[in-house]
Amino acid sequence: MAYYTELVEQLRAAYRTGKTKSYEWRRQQLEGVLKLLDENKEEIVISLKNDLHKPLLEAFFEIDQCRNDLIDTMNNLKEWMKPQKVQKPLINIMDKAFIQKQPYGVVLVIGTWNFPVMLTLMPMFGAFAAGNCVLLKTSRISSSTSHVLEKLVPKYLDKDCVKIVNGGSGEIAVLLKERYDYIFYTGNTSVGKIVMNAASQYLTPVTLELGGKNPVYVDTNCDYKAVANRLLWGKTINAGQTCISPDYVMCTKDIQGELIQAMKITINAFYQGDPYSSGSYGRLGNDRNFQRVKKIIDSSKDNIAIGGITNEKEYYVSPTVLQDVKFTDPAMQEEMFGPVLPIIPVNNAEEAIEYIVNGEKPLVMYIFSNNKTVKEKFSNSTSSGGLVINDTMLHAGVMTLPFGGVGNSGLGAYHGKLTFDTFSHNRACLERQLILEGLQSIRYPPYTQKKINIIQRVTKKELHQLSFMSPWSFLVIGMIAAAFLLKV
Repeated sequence: MAYYTELVEQLRAAYRTGKTKSYEWRRQQLEGVLKLLDENKEEIVISLKNDLHKPLLEAFFEIDQCRNDLIDTMNNLKEWMKPQKVQKPLINIMDKAFIQKQPYGVVLVIGTWNFPVMLTLMPMFGAFAAGNCVLLKTSRISSSTSHVLEKLVPKYLDKDCVKIVNGGSGEIAVLLKERYDYIFYTGNTSVGKIVMNAASQYLTPVTLELGGKNPVYVDTNCDYKAVANRLLWGKTINAGQTCISPDYVMCTKDIQGELIQAMKITINAFYQGDPYSSGSYGRLGNDRNFQRVKKIIDSSKDNIAIGGITNEKEYYVSPTVLQDVKFTDPAMQEEMFGPVLPIIPVNNAEEAIEYIVNGEKPLVMYIFSNNKTVKEKFSNSTSSGGLVINDTMLHAGVMTLPFGGVGNSGLGAYHGKLTFDTFSHNRACLERQLILEGLQSIRYPPYTQKKINIIQRVTKKELHQLSFMSPWSFLVIGMIAAAFLLKV
């Protein structure tokens, strides 16, 4: 614990020098992250392969997604840092009113193992862009990638303003005993609650990027081949170890068989009939997750429609589809976080919506439908961090959309400018001039009835009027101007 205390004190001392607040320092750190990614891409790809058997395309995707967000931040940083002007009421027309984007100070960023580059570096460089110092925690599970980051981060970035540590849940518990100005955590809900509880001791603001069971509803009269392709693409990326992975499917009984047949064709096409030997299919990241997913498969033997094959030595789980699953079955009791997709027959969209509404709010919801009414029902009757219609996962690549959960699936959001905003305190600023003091007497005691009447007329808003220009405001301003001119 003394070691972490010392690290936090070093970061706080560096922050108090004020150097992180300049555009030049922030830009320098972002350029450092860019060099880190570009000059070490091959080593990073190898580390992702070692940790997760990550296919080359998926490794490139993880690096490039991170890089693209970084470039967008670099291109817009100067504009984002500017004071933000706000609309003023007429009574403040001569004043300066603006929002100043201030860094919080020392930020704790807790990364995770399933996307150990993207989900670690993106919040880190977002915190730098906002002018913060960072204590960065990598995951012990993705040991190869964590080792690479521990070596490269001090090489490319300001060592006074970023410290990197590695560890598991035990290290998180110790880290959380320190005081930070902001905490950004990516991981599961149970640890998220621990983070939030620790943050409450000092009322530290947090962002919690969590997960949950992301529902899919497949409507009738869809192109089931396209549905199978897009659904299984989202399900099998990173072997299903993605917080926005489709978790389970709801559809009517009469289309379940047709959908499963389309999925068989898709899996065969994706992996040439052999996912195990395919260079396009990954593995589970650790023994704990493998055993958990295998237990679900073993308890669902009668429901296996596709796959169900495992290899403990390599943490391999084949793409697996379960049919005729019930809401009470083991496959529905926790987030899957693996390549197993339960299908639950329902009578109609209303039954699917009822189940979703009665459960925890998911990180994202996927709807496959060409029916406008069905799409509107899900959109208007449910709550989730994101909503994607007729595809999966792709919303995470739109950096102008907020990425985050609601309720049990998370707190706060990031990506693009939202990351900069997440790590920035919005300071409310008002600047006035020490002139025309005589006109200020209306707000000073004694509070006469005349003053009360004038103040109420000046500040009262009317419906269907511009908020800063009521008729009474024009009258009072005219009277003040006339009085001023008469004195002159």
